[in-house]
Amino acid sequence: MTSLKNHIAGGRTIVAPGVFDALTASIATDAGFSALYLSGAAIAYTLLGRPDIGLVSMTEVADVIALVRQRVETPLIVDADNGYGNALNVQRTVKAFERAGASAIQLEDQTLPKRCGHLQDKRIVSAQEMAGKVKAAVDARASEDTLIIARTDAVAIEGLEAAIDRAALYAEAGADILFVEAPRSAEQLTAVSSALAGRRPLLANMVEGGNTPMFSAAELGEMGYSIVIFPGGIVRALARTAQDYYASLKEHGTNTPFSNRMFDFDRLNDLIGTPQMLDLGRRYEQSGTAAHSSSAEGNSKDDAA
Repeated sequence: MTSLKNHIAGGRTIVAPGVFDALTASIATDAGFSALYLSGAAIAYTLLGRPDIGLVSMTEVADVIALVRQRVETPLIVDADNGYGNALNVQRTVKAFERAGASAIQLEDQTLPKRCGHLQDKRIVSAQEMAGKVKAAVDARASEDTLIIARTDAVAIEGLEAAIDRAALYAEAGADILFVEAPRSAEQLTAVSSALAGRRPLLANMVEGGNTPMFSAAELGEMGYSIVIFPGGIVRALARTAQDYYASLKEHGTNTPFSNRMFDFDRLNDLIGTPQMLDLGRRYEQSGTAAHSSSAEGNSKDDAA
């Protein structure tokens, strides 16, 4: 498996789709993506059915990382919100997420509780406090291949220039990747890149209906961005489909009218690898039987002697 660091060094813009569990991670991997983004917002939407306002805990995210990592080896960027506390909490978070299988850990400079970067009325900690948290994260990681992403939400609060200054400070503190959240125009995206792309690789966040205009990965790559994430798109797609599905079932009392928008039983089992898993189970059963027979044969010979 190629590391995320090596993918970035390759120079091509990385598209990291949002995932929230092992199923979406496996489907995204099968689609050919070279990195995935485990979205805190998407976990809140699906695990809790609630908005991204700091309700998800560190241990809940660590559990999801571990489940995803059992299913796929694809490099995984993990949204760690604000580290769930101060610099010491950040260190615990980094250690837990790295052990669970995170390839990169994203930290933001919001206060507790945080909220989605494209919601209004966010609050941020001082730049100095966040720089200390970034340094704590760098000190806590076990491997330099585990990348630290520093995100600033200052555009909406202090303005673009202050956000750029903050990102530069976070780079000095040791961040591997910089993420200025929610620029409001192509001009602001370009200004961020012009000021920071020479310091560290940059990440851009595309949120359907959010504060930043939507651009393709190719367009953002031309602007100077190394990673483009689409964190909540899968949940918006699934929620719309689920709403349509339940409405159809309620109306018709059967799934037949909706069947062309569904996998049937066999196709879903093919997708999740059921035949391969059952075959693997049979192979282990046969291996165990053979080992038992060999042991029994050896015991018989010993008795005869």
